[in-house]
Amino acid sequence: MFAFDASFWRERPVFVTGHTGFKGAWLVLWLAGLGARVSGLSLPPYTDPSLFDLCARGKCTNTFGDIVDPELIAHALADCAPDIVIHMAAQALVRPSYGDPLGTYATNVMGTANLLQTVRAVPSVRAVIVVTSDKVYENDGTSRPFTEDDRLGGYDPYSNSKACAELVTDSFRRCFFGDACRVATARAGNVIGGGDWSPFRIVHDIVKAVEVGKPVALRYPQAVRPWQHVLDPLAGYLMLAQAMVTDPERAPTALNFAPDASSFRSVSDLVQAFTVRWDGRPGWRLDTAEHPHEASQLTLDATRARSLLGWRPLLSFDEAVTWTADWYQAFWNGDDIGAVTRRQIDAYSERLYRAAGERIALRGTA
Repeated sequence: MFAFDASFWRERPVFVTGHTGFKGAWLVLWLAGLGARVSGLSLPPYTDPSLFDLCARGKCTNTFGDIVDPELIAHALADCAPDIVIHMAAQALVRPSYGDPLGTYATNVMGTANLLQTVRAVPSVRAVIVVTSDKVYENDGTSRPFTEDDRLGGYDPYSNSKACAELVTDSFRRCFFGDACRVATARAGNVIGGGDWSPFRIVHDIVKAVEVGKPVALRYPQAVRPWQHVLDPLAGYLMLAQAMVTDPERAPTALNFAPDASSFRSVSDLVQAFTVRWDGRPGWRLDTAEHPHEASQLTLDATRARSLLGWRPLLSFDEAVTWTADWYQAFWNGDDIGAVTRRQIDAYSERLYRAAGERIALRGTA
């Protein structure tokens, strides 16, 4: 079992793909605060506003371009010479994958293959984490939480492409990587948090509904998801990377990062929690138009991350909603949103350090 060690990241070169996205910007800001030397490769931010532009642009070395371009990856990796690579660049949305399935497969499958192939020629790299999705599993609709040993699949092009990325990663790990560089995948639940302006995602829809003063239209209000604040899975990625470098023989090759069962809630439950927090806004209504298929039940089992890493979610469902709602309220109030984001990272980090200290104390008395 591992304990999070902030000193591990000091002056460590880290390469993050997809660093201009929602999760990527939070990760860049956190890594920079830990003293890491962060380099990022991503398309430019595609939302306005963007969390990256508000908080993270000056915290890393930026390369803007497409993950499907192997020459671009090679130049960026050579310039960084990283110890650790965290691959999050993706077409990350279900609904757009129906409109552009080939583009989704190109980014999520060939982008991953391009990155792994290029890493083979960079001797400094000791650990690669490929971030996929909670949707990589063949979903039978039974609502049973999926474990890492369950069959991979995926109905829609997004989910299926992420399952394919898992298979690509497993093949590269077995065929081309050995003791010098460890490769693992991370599968996280549905994340919420401040600064998510990506269309077709629930927090974006809620925020926009509040701004226009109308109820949010829900396609599948009773669909159940494992909601968690963005900092919980990011902590898992950092702990996994640390384990892969410091104890590679015991580090796992695939992990779920998911909240406790109390955070397995319906979409309407999530909207209602925000509505309570925001004095009756926005509420919700049923969107009666026809929509592409989406899984009605999706939950994950994170037992392996708990037992092998000592990771556990540190924010409850209510806390995740509160932190997210407070972030947007601060943004609407014109507060220094970079400072707000850093304060949330610091508050979360304090919990993480406290949890690490508790684990060390327990080991000492064993």
